[in-house]
Amino acid sequence: MRANRARDTGPELGVRRELHRRGLRYRVHGQPVPGLRCRPDIIFVRERVAVFVDGCFWHLCPEHGTSPAANGEWWRHKLEANVERDRRNDAALGAAGWHVVRVWEHEAPVEAADRVSQVLTGRR
Repeated sequence: MRANRARDTGPELGVRRELHRRGLRYRVHGQPVPGLRCRPDIIFVRERVAVFVDGCFWHLCPEHGTSPAANGEWWRHKLEANVERDRRNDAALGAAGWHVVRVWEHEAPVEAADRVSQVLTGRR
């Protein structure tokens, strides 16, 4: 588990590079809502947009999510709890006026940046 990074993962860095290349400036792993134990991977404070780059395994990607064979029941509960926590955080951020964008790790950084740019344009 030591190799599983919480920040600065390859997919996250790819999205950040593409956003930066487009001239968009952001904060990394900031806390958008005080008291909420949730740190989006990328935040745009002025536009109130939070971007999460979710791993396919950890967040049960419908295309690439897998279930470990060993200790399967424990892992099923763990991964489902991750998804439930994501939904709670999305709702809490939405209630605080933030727009949440979820990007899967398998998405191309250019396509993910396109989606984020569209949301930012609509919020300016």
